Amino acid sequence: MPCTLQGMDAFISPQSADYSGSRTDTLANAVYLRLVTPLGSYWQDPTLGSRLHELQRLKDVARVAVLARQYAEQALAPLLDDGRAKRIAVTTERQPGRLALHIEVLDASGRTQTFQHPVKVA
Repeated sequence: MPCTLQGMDAFISPQSADYSGSRTDTLANAVYLRLVTPLGSYWQDPTLGSRLHELQRLKDVARVAVLARQYAEQALAPLLDDGRAKRIAVTTERQPGRLALHIEVLDASGRTQTFQHPVKVA
């Protein structure tokens, strides 16, 4: 059973994909796990995850940015459904060999949280 203190979870670092040794009371872990987990690959919840990994095989064209935004929105929709988020906005920025996802989440307490997520493209 995961250890939590006062509603705080162990923070997973997006840079190392490992526990950082610190704790978080934000939606950082929920956002990160939903974006990096391939959709359908988590045995306990086949609806958790995204299709972002499919974009690694596609060329860096404008339509890939549209797909990345759609895939991220689909992956994060459960945060709206379960009430942990009130609003989620995803924008993309094309960079050489990658896309940068900019994600802004208005959580249930009214705090705005901002996340960045890189997506590799060919």
